[in-house]
Amino acid sequence: MSEPSVKITSIRNGDVLNRHDGLERREGLIVQVDGTCPPGAYVTVNGRPATGVEGSFTCMVLLNKRRNRIIAKAQVGKTTLQDEVTVVWDWQSYRRFRFSVDDNIQFLKDLGTNPDAYRSLFDHWYLAFWRQMHEQFGAKIHFNIYYQTDGFDLTEMPAKWRDEWEENSEWLRLSFHALADKPDRPYRNATYTQMAHDFDLVMGHIRRFAGNEVTSRATTVHWAECPAEAVRALRDRGIDVLIGIFDADDEPCTTGYYFDAATCRYYGQRDYAYDPELDVTFINCDMVVNNVELDAIEPALEKQAADPHTGELMELLIHEQYFRPDLPQYYRPDMKERVIRALSWVRDHGYEPAFWGEGFCGNQATLPKFPQAPFGELTAKEGGA
Repeated sequence: MSEPSVKITSIRNGDVLNRHDGLERREGLIVQVDGTCPPGAYVTVNGRPATGVEGSFTCMVLLNKRRNRIIAKAQVGKTTLQDEVTVVWDWQSYRRFRFSVDDNIQFLKDLGTNPDAYRSLFDHWYLAFWRQMHEQFGAKIHFNIYYQTDGFDLTEMPAKWRDEWEENSEWLRLSFHALADKPDRPYRNATYTQMAHDFDLVMGHIRRFAGNEVTSRATTVHWAECPAEAVRALRDRGIDVLIGIFDADDEPCTTGYYFDAATCRYYGQRDYAYDPELDVTFINCDMVVNNVELDAIEPALEKQAADPHTGELMELLIHEQYFRPDLPQYYRPDMKERVIRALSWVRDHGYEPAFWGEGFCGNQATLPKFPQAPFGELTAKEGGA
């Protein structure tokens, strides 16, 4: 016979909640908390009496901090049972997007091995294209880069364009991705020390040749897979946002960092989630653009946007090698058209450009100190999650 318990079921530990999960009012975000409890138990949630029927409870709860504890207590005779979750509130959330590019090293090799051919960074066709995307769509572009490839590493990247990198940092960012493209899944069993070494190596060179302004608190680890101790190494170095592909149809999910398949399936149904222990927020990638045929891009984005829990943040991802005619095993001639199709869609549907490493996942609204006045009784319809 199982031990009696109280369990919060409508909200999960690490959920990031926003305007779609409750009612934003002057006092804060009001959410409905549901759960299970022993029959006849007296239940409170954050000190407020809950209501319900035998074996279940419901209660309206006010959240007014960025990070909030929700504590359910059930009194059964002289025994007190408790369950607790930590959630994050994305105050004044809005539709926003970012375009990230993984596996970057080839354009840096072009620049570094023949610097005299490029008076400006944007004399290179690749960077010229991304600047065009910024000018046309307002897009903010984030490059995740390698340290080395055949015949080149970042020690050969000159600092001659450092001022230009910094001048364009409002829309262009660089961050660590991996030591190199191969082997695949290099951080699957990475230690703290390995991740710290590779991150420091890449970021040291980025700061040398491009300056601090282009760096970010967000990145994507190559293959989006590594143990929690490797993520801790990143967190200790200021990274508190990671992008993964939490594919609900992929079991086991091998692009969800250290989370198990069940957790990845859940995260795959939400824009973002938070690990309270590591203090890291994970953003779910909405589309790997190089994997989606041109005419399928708009329907796929429509599907993501139709669900308020997957349509608030739009993370668009592509990989450098698919742009390169000199890499025929990867090259796809319509990559630029795919980028334009995706950016046209987000612009036309009211998404605003953002960098996930600024503010809270791109939302730079400063969380005020909310008044502590009681918010009264609300129905589930008014404030339900």
